Amino acid sequence: MNIQQIVQILIDAGIEPDEANIEVKMLIEHFCNFGVKDFIMGNKLDSKKLELVKEKAELRAKTRQPIQHIIGFADFMGEKFIVNPSVLIPRDETEILVRKAIDIINKNNFKMALDVGTGSGCIACMAAKYTDCQIIGLDISKDALNTALDNASRLNLFNKAIFRKSDIFSNVKPGESFDIIISNPPYIPPCEKKNIQKEVMFDPEIALFTEDEKGLEFYKRITTESPSILNKNGYLLFELGIGQADDVKTIMEENGFIEVEIIKDLAGIDRVICGKKK
Repeated sequence: MNIQQIVQILIDAGIEPDEANIEVKMLIEHFCNFGVKDFIMGNKLDSKKLELVKEKAELRAKTRQPIQHIIGFADFMGEKFIVNPSVLIPRDETEILVRKAIDIINKNNFKMALDVGTGSGCIACMAAKYTDCQIIGLDISKDALNTALDNASRLNLFNKAIFRKSDIFSNVKPGESFDIIISNPPYIPPCEKKNIQKEVMFDPEIALFTEDEKGLEFYKRITTESPSILNKNGYLLFELGIGQADDVKTIMEENGFIEVEIIKDLAGIDRVICGKKK
């Protein structure tokens, strides 16, 4: 058994060759502590380590469990975040949302932010790391909040990224207000369940799906309620599902948000929307 044969296990399971190569390297690095430098130096993996990597690849191929769940971590903005079935695996597209939030926070010297549906805490943690703002992450899931807290602790973000159990704004305390509200909400309508990749279905359904037919449920709830806790000239930012930009823009404008901006991802898809409280 060699590395290429292990890669072939994933390819035979329907995983794209480039992705299969990346995933096997991730398995080797994580389970064998064997990185790029070792490959360059021509170092070899012993048969026991190769067998372990083969077992993990076979698990991936058989179950289509995401590679991030198998190794327990996901890379996001240069950091490794603990992930498990209780949280959404951070995606590259979410970096666009976080970078836009960081830019707004730093330009306006904002001090208080809210991350609604924090999940793994990746948005709250990275916004806290690159700004002087304190971020409160809200989530309805206790297990997700425990994961977010572990991630914040690993990044030494004590008192900068903090977490609280809340259904949207239900546990925002009287008198609390914020300069910016950020959210990557559930936005997949139920009718799309049949089209979702097997790997995505390992994410918690509560973080993926809405109950309405257009996937706008949480955009409406958050946008409608946010003006009451946003400071003057505060901002609201969302990650968008495909084809939802126009509807979300309308929802925001109907609730008094101005200077609404839509940002595309590298594929040219409308991915982030932000607006300013009037």
